[in-house]
Amino acid sequence: MLSSTFEQSSILLYTGLRPELGLQEAPESLLAKRWDRSGRPAGRSAEDAACRGALSRCCCSSNMAASLGASQALHETLGLPSQEQPECRAVSCWEDFVYGEEDFVLCGVGWWRSRSEGPASRTMSRFDRALQSGWEERMKLGLFRYHLGELQTRILPGNLRFVAQLNIQRGLERRKPQDIQSVRQKFDPQQFHFSKIKPGEILFHMVRDPTPHPPSRGCSRFQGGPLESKLPGTPDCILVVINVSPLEFGHVLFIPDPALCLPQILTQELLRFGLESVLLSAHPGFRIGFNSLGAFASVNHLHLHGFYLDWELLIETAPGEPLCPTLNFHFLGGVPAPGFLFYSEGEGLGALAHSVCRVTDYLVDKEIAHNVFVTRGTAPGEPSHSETRSGIRVLIWPRRSCFGSKGEAAFNVALCELAGHLPIKTAEDFQSLTETAAIHIIQRYLLPEPQLSQLRGQLVTLLTE
Repeated sequence: MLSSTFEQSSILLYTGLRPELGLQEAPESLLAKRWDRSGRPAGRSAEDAACRGALSRCCCSSNMAASLGASQALHETLGLPSQEQPECRAVSCWEDFVYGEEDFVLCGVGWWRSRSEGPASRTMSRFDRALQSGWEERMKLGLFRYHLGELQTRILPGNLRFVAQLNIQRGLERRKPQDIQSVRQKFDPQQFHFSKIKPGEILFHMVRDPTPHPPSRGCSRFQGGPLESKLPGTPDCILVVINVSPLEFGHVLFIPDPALCLPQILTQELLRFGLESVLLSAHPGFRIGFNSLGAFASVNHLHLHGFYLDWELLIETAPGEPLCPTLNFHFLGGVPAPGFLFYSEGEGLGALAHSVCRVTDYLVDKEIAHNVFVTRGTAPGEPSHSETRSGIRVLIWPRRSCFGSKGEAAFNVALCELAGHLPIKTAEDFQSLTETAAIHIIQRYLLPEPQLSQLRGQLVTLLTE
């Protein structure tokens, strides 16, 4: 669903010339698209055509104007230099992706029985089409640090089914991580932050539709109505931006208004967008994740990761031990990295995000680094061999803090690795890595068992107060 006028459905950013891309104006392919409910780009209007050249005046939607005003006020509050408006020589536009609960794919999502039945034959949702087409377009335009083709993949022999992928370029060319010394470190405007991203890196605004719509999936187990009413101060939209150093196909970042200058501490508002994006995708391997400071977050500016992985992970079906059944809160053992699990079949996502962030806020207060991973999965009590993914699992791993260098082993231990997905930096390590060696690397970053056991009791008390 898109707004009826161009200014409502598009955001205009100011950008200078891009000689390194050979562009003298915003490329045609990055101009605002309109996505109707069928997921097809709709025809462009005369107003859209006006965006295709270098404009003689600056155009800006009311949302962006408010954002710029808030950004200027924040700079004054922080005592930072005033932001100057760049010369308006060209305009880059992108679409709003507006969605409601009727867009959630609640039934029929599962893994194929064989690789031949894989993603090429899978029906994509409107969200998948918007994200993938925009991401591939940016790859063709050279907006990434390197070209990402199909990655070499090995399933390590053993019961844990680690998915190892060779990604040499990411290890070599990703941005140098920032100097992080605390899980609660404040935002530093002198470091890299997402206000510095190039306009062409933005795929779309992800916008919740405030208009109630009846569920349309014919899934009798789901009794949800319209999206839950938002709280005062809750953002209506976030940016979906390419990760210029991708670890897998479709790797994007979910970013709230960059002008807010929020540190990398998870908020329930951002997490709820992440939960909803997993349900908006028809692919069982679309994942969302969060690295806290001290848990291999590279940038201290609030963001989530999102990406596609065409391989099943053990954590999707591993059984959980109930800790707080009324909140669907479990302990997940029998996996490479034991952790805590919330489960939902699509209802009450605002309440779920609130519960998850009660846990992560507690960990921040205790200076405990942590990773969060959201994936389609089975209910904790379902048989582990089930092919369907009836709901979403939210995994939380408290772990040892890691500050400083990120180049110590065959792989870093962050959200992907704790989930069983191992992006490997060198061909030698990719060929030689074993399940035993992978477990050894991961266990170096886990909390000692007595501390984890104590934390279990503390979190149950926290959630039942």
